[in-house]
Amino acid sequence: MASSFADLKRSGSNLDRLTNELEKLSAPASSNSNRDERLWQPTVDKAGNGYAVIRFLPAPENEDMPFVRMWSHGFQGPGGWYIENSLTTINKPDPLGELNSKLWNSGIDADKATVRKQKRQLSFYSNIYVVKDPANPENEGKVFLYKYGKRIFDKINDVMNPQFPDEKPVNPFDFWTGADFNLKIRKVEGYRNYDKSEFSSPSPLLDDDGALEKIWQSQYSLAEIVDPKNFKTYDELKARLNKVLGEDEAVPQYKPETDHGFAQPAPFKAAEPKPMPQAVDDDDDDVGLDFFKSLAEDD
Repeated sequence: MASSFADLKRSGSNLDRLTNELEKLSAPASSNSNRDERLWQPTVDKAGNGYAVIRFLPAPENEDMPFVRMWSHGFQGPGGWYIENSLTTINKPDPLGELNSKLWNSGIDADKATVRKQKRQLSFYSNIYVVKDPANPENEGKVFLYKYGKRIFDKINDVMNPQFPDEKPVNPFDFWTGADFNLKIRKVEGYRNYDKSEFSSPSPLLDDDGALEKIWQSQYSLAEIVDPKNFKTYDELKARLNKVLGEDEAVPQYKPETDHGFAQPAPFKAAEPKPMPQAVDDDDDDVGLDFFKSLAEDD
């Protein structure tokens, strides 16, 4: 980790270390609704199109990595919405993770369908510098946290680990040898699509090291986001999960008819679900989970 700006510049891109971390992340993993002003979100028009230019920033002062990974869940059950960060993020047992594993291994197709509904969603957090934000020019020249999904993370991985011999590896998080990221959003079959997003040619973010140091010192802590103290306990998550699944005393349990050979209770009539946003998928967590959280607040 860099403890001073001079150390950061001397250390160079640390590309090998970042590549090793990416390899770890590629392996299978064994609130309130008020908007967080630290978070930047791209703006899209009525057609679902959006454009901005951002720069991914180095690891904050006294921290090791320029990104952190977060696993979370967002689904609706008979007892309301379950919108929670997963303890698997910090390598601890998680009640929904345990339930999903049990259901997946039951050999019953309906159980696998349930797991798909309530599966984990992967997102990442990084500090960014907003170079261009046509929809919100007041954001330009400022530092924000950016929450993004696996598709954008894959593009980061691609420039760090190019597939062709004529392509040189780039550390997009580097102030001096990194590259701007042109974020291009389209709406394809009802979902946000980032396929046309791409990195520009490598270049310094600014030619003024003094200005770069101020940017570095203004970054937000990433370690704080995944600090264990900011996660609910196993028992708290279990209690919430039981309520959402209708397995506590306040909400009667309902399971669809199966061939398990025992009588089923009368169906629980849940409230009509609110419409899902059309642009929500695993790579759209910045929109999707905020939407879910607003629903959860209504419970």
